[in-house]
Amino acid sequence: MTDKEWFEDEHFWEEYAPIMFDSQHWAEVPLVADSITRLAQLNLYDPALMQRNDAAAGPRVLDLCCGFGRITLELARRGFAATGVDITKSYLQTAREDAAYENLDIEFIHADARSFTRPEFFDVAVNLYISFGYFENPDDDRLMVSNAYDSLKPGGAFIIETLGKEIAVRDFVEREWFTRAGLTVLTEYAPVDSWAGLKNRWILLKEGTWSERTFTQRLYAASELRRLLVDTGFAAVELYGDWNNGAYDNRAQMLIAVGRKSPRGGPR
Repeated sequence: MTDKEWFEDEHFWEEYAPIMFDSQHWAEVPLVADSITRLAQLNLYDPALMQRNDAAAGPRVLDLCCGFGRITLELARRGFAATGVDITKSYLQTAREDAAYENLDIEFIHADARSFTRPEFFDVAVNLYISFGYFENPDDDRLMVSNAYDSLKPGGAFIIETLGKEIAVRDFVEREWFTRAGLTVLTEYAPVDSWAGLKNRWILLKEGTWSERTFTQRLYAASELRRLLVDTGFAAVELYGDWNNGAYDNRAQMLIAVGRKSPRGGPR
């Protein structure tokens, strides 16, 4: 990992933040947090033990690629002991400031998801908002999943929210443009390697200037993502098409995979 990949460019995330983290994605935070709580069975914990002044007593949650702490902060508000990991320093600084303003005790760590691990420490790990599948080497996807597996306690759950290959094919458009947060974005898409990936070209127009970014996301069919999780060691995998436990079918909005580690734990 000596050569930097596109997502390690801090300026990209700062430039495109208003587009990616718009009001809609902030408004959905309670729904996503509710679903994480339910899917990870954190609602089985005694609420009396989950007070803000005793966060260590609550379930431990790992938010991989946490960004601004959109979900990390909400889980901490609910009494969970939250840890956020991200590669973008400026995002983490904003998250720390927001946590301090609300007097939330959250651990934010600047690290690559391919290298962070804390053996058998967390009750649940999450990777949300389509931030899976961007490593140039597909083996790094497996490494990230392996790290999450190792970081979970026996019986813990790893929740991934991503763009399923089936949805990418169903909803494919070659190009589109939209305006968001006062910015105009032109996008172009193209399948790569027989739909193994989706190439994205984004052109951002702002105040008479423009910038361009190109990147490729590796696409996983639901069966492929389930196989990856099982091969990594997860004892069971559930698949959903939305945050309300909807089926992953022709009406699915997203691909949500929940890998559950055996209560007996053990090596992969």
